[in-house]
Amino acid sequence: MSTAKEKPTPTTAIKEEAAAAEEHEHEPFPIEEVALVVPETDDPSLPVLTFRAWVLGIASCVVLIFLNTFFTFRTQPLTISAILMQIAALPAGRFLASALPEREVRVLGRGFSLNPGPFNMKEHVIVTIFANCGVSFGGGDAYSIGAITVMKAYYKQGIGFLCALIIVLTTQLLGYGWAGMLRRYLVDPAEMWWPSNLAQVSLFRALHEKDSRREGLTRMQFFLIFFVASFMYYALPGYLFPILTFFSWICWAWPHNLTAQQVGSGYHGLGVGAFTLDWAGISAYHGSPLVTPWTSILNIAVGFIMFIYIIVPLCYWKYNTFDARKFPIFSNQLFTNTGHKYDTTKILTPQFDLNEAAYNSYGKLYLSPLFALSIGSGFARFTATLTHVALFHGSDILRQSRSAMKNVKLDIHARLMKNYKQVPQWWFLILLAGSIGFSLLLSFVWKDDVQLPWWGMLFAFALAWIVTLPIGVIQATTNQQPGYDIIAQFMIGYVLPGKPIANLLFKMYGRISTVHALSFLSDLKLGHYMKIPPRCMYTAQLVGTVVAGIVNLSVAWWMLESIDNICDIESLHPDSPWTCPKYRVTFDASVIWGLIGPSRLFGHGGLYRNLVWLFLVGAVLPVPIWILSKIFPEKKWIALINIPVISYGFAGMPPATPTNIASWLVTGTIFNYFVFRYRKGWWQKYNYVLSAALDAGTAFMGVLLFFALQNENRNLSWWGTDIDHCPLASCPTEPGIVVKGCPVF
Repeated sequence: MSTAKEKPTPTTAIKEEAAAAEEHEHEPFPIEEVALVVPETDDPSLPVLTFRAWVLGIASCVVLIFLNTFFTFRTQPLTISAILMQIAALPAGRFLASALPEREVRVLGRGFSLNPGPFNMKEHVIVTIFANCGVSFGGGDAYSIGAITVMKAYYKQGIGFLCALIIVLTTQLLGYGWAGMLRRYLVDPAEMWWPSNLAQVSLFRALHEKDSRREGLTRMQFFLIFFVASFMYYALPGYLFPILTFFSWICWAWPHNLTAQQVGSGYHGLGVGAFTLDWAGISAYHGSPLVTPWTSILNIAVGFIMFIYIIVPLCYWKYNTFDARKFPIFSNQLFTNTGHKYDTTKILTPQFDLNEAAYNSYGKLYLSPLFALSIGSGFARFTATLTHVALFHGSDILRQSRSAMKNVKLDIHARLMKNYKQVPQWWFLILLAGSIGFSLLLSFVWKDDVQLPWWGMLFAFALAWIVTLPIGVIQATTNQQPGYDIIAQFMIGYVLPGKPIANLLFKMYGRISTVHALSFLSDLKLGHYMKIPPRCMYTAQLVGTVVAGIVNLSVAWWMLESIDNICDIESLHPDSPWTCPKYRVTFDASVIWGLIGPSRLFGHGGLYRNLVWLFLVGAVLPVPIWILSKIFPEKKWIALINIPVISYGFAGMPPATPTNIASWLVTGTIFNYFVFRYRKGWWQKYNYVLSAALDAGTAFMGVLLFFALQNENRNLSWWGTDIDHCPLASCPTEPGIVVKGCPVF
């Protein structure tokens, strides 16, 4: 048990820090936002991985993973973010600092103090790193457990606990291995600044540092005021007045006009004129707009406007692309040729294989126009990401590869981190090799359960290795993570058609391991900014990952085994909360991409075959921008045009709605353009603190509402609880299509 008082001595470190600081005075940090927020000092004598940090860190991880896993099975799923534990850890840490005895304990021949002094900021950071592991497993998409749930609850497979545990842990540790290998490219360089971490840094400083009250509110006072305001306000959109989430005033003006509702609906339409007054709605899909750089916001706005206000209307109303008018303009449902919802159970055998005769009899599967185009945008985004990073960042990556970045100039934060012992690369390589070995073991020992052959596993590893770096560059510089879930399932669906479980597993190892790698890298950058010793970070992330994985699977396994008919909507009581909507989406995806297969949708004769050309379009589009940036180097704005981020303007729709994205864009523009430009002092002191306060207040009230009211089915029903008031927005407009509740043309 170490308190991380590492060499060199504090005196030597302070001298080096002073020399570095003196040199830095004449060398401005390349990223202005970082220079304004992140402190350029360090105290190497502070203990980090203390006894109380272990206790609070593991407790935070276990609590978060239990709650997040539990909630994902419910009809109203709820994700509890690490910010709750980040705030709760401060009073808990200070309590332990006052209550624990100040004596030394020896374990395995090593001594450590139970109470090495006041609870400090570095301990607080390491506790948050533990908590982030609880969110990485149980929050977000929770895809590892999603795959296990689909296998057990939907496909009724008799998969064993050991096999499931290997699947869950290897996916995470594989991502940790990628993260370790890519540290030098995505953590050490100053240009890789991971904008979302600045909100965390601001919150830590607000909680631990004392500001002068002569210059207005301190950051802590500001945080508390807006935390309480956000907490109280969220009772309105979260329970009492949900219509604030989607304020679709056009539908009120034309309550009987179908086209007006398709255009103005914030929930089922294009959301023109609609807006949200719900922070959860604003930050739901692209994260907090207050932590996203203005250039990224501008790129996303270009893609959003082009897609929602030009491409989709032309395809729907003018050209009727993909028989668009037979279906709602905006929906993530699957449809038949007659505009009704597609019943996948009619094309499945009892063994959950494709019944080709039933499929041919029942008919082809159709998508809403916006959903189909969104999938196509994913094709373009994948190849555009590879091309963009190769052209704009390829030379930097090659330079950093030479001699392990020897002779590369270090920024102030990298120089301060040189005071600590680094983590040897082989520590990460051992984790990576072990994860690959155990993953391949699945393909031999449990080949009937996983369906994915050994060469499919290697294909998934190769895909993850290829895309983690370019996607990491995009996220580290723009705060946006271009996804390629569809690409992973598209690829393996072509190679292994009719294998839905193989499709699930390939996505886990080829895509979800990248998601986890980027989460680990983001935390490593947070540790870099907060000057956490690298070996302490390694230990906290590794232990947190293993603990979270075991608890994650244990909770899910207990629920799958003890709750009758869990996730089976037809067999459950109508009031049962265990309908698993998140995992139903995972199951549907395995049916579309694994069972039916992309060849029937995008292959020769497929209705959506022309969307495949977007792979080529995405690969080509960054090239002219790169050429122009070289021809006109004085025009700096050209290099800021980012095709992957532009295409991200219409990513995730559905389930994200145009109103979610439009409100996100407006909010981000206000704070990261106007406030940043004209009130920079206010922005520097309060912007990221405000983001953290809004997140925390909304999350705390969300948990309270869930446990106190929604969990007991005590829901309100009045005009203000209908979040859209646009009943006609989901109707088709093709003549002759008959759908209940819709006019027939």
